[in-house]
Amino acid sequence: MRKARILVLFSLMFCTFLCLNPEFQQLVEFPEQNLTLNLQTEPQFRGFWSKIVKEEKEVVSNPTISVSSGGLDSKISEKIEVVYKLFGIFPIRSGEIEVMPPMKLIPGGQSIGVSLQTKGVLVVGQAAIEDKNGQKVYPAKEAGIEVGDTLLKINNQEVRTDQDVSDAVNLAGQQNGVAHVLFKHQGQILEKLIKPVFCVETGRYRVGLFVRDEAAGVGTLSFIDPATNQYGALGHVITDADTNQKIEVYNGKIMASTIYSIQKGKRGHPGEKIGSFVTNSPFSGTIEKNTLTGIFGKLRGQIVNPFYKEPIPVGWESEVKVGPAKIYTVIQGEKVEEFSINIDRVMHNRTDSKNMIVRVTDPRLLEATGGIIQGMSGSPIIQNGKIVGAVTHVFVNDAQRGYGVFIQNMINEGINNKVAA
Repeated sequence: MRKARILVLFSLMFCTFLCLNPEFQQLVEFPEQNLTLNLQTEPQFRGFWSKIVKEEKEVVSNPTISVSSGGLDSKISEKIEVVYKLFGIFPIRSGEIEVMPPMKLIPGGQSIGVSLQTKGVLVVGQAAIEDKNGQKVYPAKEAGIEVGDTLLKINNQEVRTDQDVSDAVNLAGQQNGVAHVLFKHQGQILEKLIKPVFCVETGRYRVGLFVRDEAAGVGTLSFIDPATNQYGALGHVITDADTNQKIEVYNGKIMASTIYSIQKGKRGHPGEKIGSFVTNSPFSGTIEKNTLTGIFGKLRGQIVNPFYKEPIPVGWESEVKVGPAKIYTVIQGEKVEEFSINIDRVMHNRTDSKNMIVRVTDPRLLEATGGIIQGMSGSPIIQNGKIVGAVTHVFVNDAQRGYGVFIQNMINEGINNKVAA
């Protein structure tokens, strides 16, 4: 009986020791899948624990290699199943990890002007037409075209601008009174017949739509890959201001912008950077992708971050920790400045642009902007000497806090087509 009590007591003490041990707690929190580690990541356990808990690894997928070489286009990774066993016998925890090579990027922080032309012409509203009888009609709406749809062709002719749409509709009305409209609706390509109505007010045939073919705004550059001159910016997708739909990019560019005014953020009213494009911009870039985690393309010209003139390591998802960090952004003119923040929460298993909650702690930034404001999206987040993410959204009811995206997710979105090797 006494031996049994001693055994129970010893077991309780050992369990208590395990619960309080930070390395064992880290093992318990080990995710079951999608943990991403650097190839140079240190072992999970060292010293005493390395003798008790054994780590077994097995490759579960072939390496993935991009078709290009260098920088973002040369990512090589492999998935590994990791099993931790007590004394090398009893399984404690397992999980799938993606092992990544070391990678270095140059942090951004520069204010950029973004200008893009849509692929097709976006429907942003319905407009009543007063016909010759004085009645208000909506030909396009009645045919089934909705706000958020994208017009692609009218009478087999591509439309790329709002003027293209206006001219094609007017011509269709004059010639045969019917417009064959090819359009995209919720990812599907559809075709409808619409009868244009002669508008007494404008003297032209119309179908009753408000349309838009371009968008522009101010944001922040997140990073540049020195090997390929690829860049990432904004940290979130560009959507139309009226429809909140993702804009399909036909053509676009970024260039330097200067900030001349700040609207401070406050509860219920997000602040905003007020800026303009720089006429003789020292750099420019194409917009090749508009994705959930930002815009991407090729950069030309001179980019200078006064704090990081050389590339710094990428911090993968598993390396992002709750605690202090820095962001880099412009609040006046074109000068990139450093500000303190805190990463309050890290949310794994999210593949969108809301992977961490960040809070501005820098008194000077709080005084100048109230916290996170529009136009700050894309500001790089640096923690422990590594670029780990970018600012994306502000909390509407708390301007001091907002979301950040993992730099890992931006890199995955920005990489070109890959092939298995």
